[in-house]
Amino acid sequence: MDNRLIWLNGALVPLQNATVNVLSPTAQFGLNVFEGIRCYWSETDRQLYGFRLDEHYKRLLRSMKLLRLDACFTAEDLFTALQAVVKANNYQEDIAVRQTVFVDGFGSWSSKAPVHLFVAPIPKPRLLPASRKGLRACFSTWTRISDRNMSPKIKLGANYMNSRMAQLEAVENGYDTALFLNEQGKVAEGVGSCLCLICNNKLITPPGTASVLESITRDTLLVLAREVLNMEVVVRDIDRTEVYTAEEVFLCGSGVELTALVSVDGYTVGAGEIGTLTTALHDLYLSVVTGEHPQYQHWLTPVY
Repeated sequence: MDNRLIWLNGALVPLQNATVNVLSPTAQFGLNVFEGIRCYWSETDRQLYGFRLDEHYKRLLRSMKLLRLDACFTAEDLFTALQAVVKANNYQEDIAVRQTVFVDGFGSWSSKAPVHLFVAPIPKPRLLPASRKGLRACFSTWTRISDRNMSPKIKLGANYMNSRMAQLEAVENGYDTALFLNEQGKVAEGVGSCLCLICNNKLITPPGTASVLESITRDTLLVLAREVLNMEVVVRDIDRTEVYTAEEVFLCGSGVELTALVSVDGYTVGAGEIGTLTTALHDLYLSVVTGEHPQYQHWLTPVY
């Protein structure tokens, strides 16, 4: 990985040379927006598929707009950069791509320019359901940021300090990860991931107004649950106690894919193991991202 190439401001450069000014707004204040994009290798097709790139780039451009950054990139620019650096590294395996728009130079936290871009791919194998162990979670004493302060709809580097505080608190207290409540006391999401419950063959998740990131992975799973697994999908506010009594609970996101929770605040979730519907949904998700379902081929963008 030390020998990999990074796309930085229009050039392919070795990782060790991909540097940013230490006095830049991104270094000093976390003034950057980004997408974590997964690309999956299909051995059958001998192709690397970027998953739902259109949606990722639309969200990235929305984040730029909300932060009032100079609009200097199009979705086509963003894909061209990703494709160039992936091809240069000759990846023929599952990868994760960090695509970040940041403010460089010697400005302040209120700067809007100069706006630059880096694209950093790295190998990241898919997490197979059979190899997974569920996590033990707790509800954090920290409240999830909201649209009234630091909007979770912006995928902003600085926003992740909220998740940092919750995660470190959870680990210090003997848990694997944390969950957030929002300012209204309703369930929001996990640290860097969204939350779903399964009860009576229903997939239940908080609404976009519950202080959550508008998750592309979650949207994918809601579609697959409804259209393929014939599950009822319910988007509504969730009370904390509902998580304790749910049959299955899982986190989802580009990074975690589907990660089951086996206990929350010491309450055992279901039978205390990864549930059958969570496993079925995870298997289905992995088959979709590798091109095994023609009806969802529009979600895949060939890189090669």
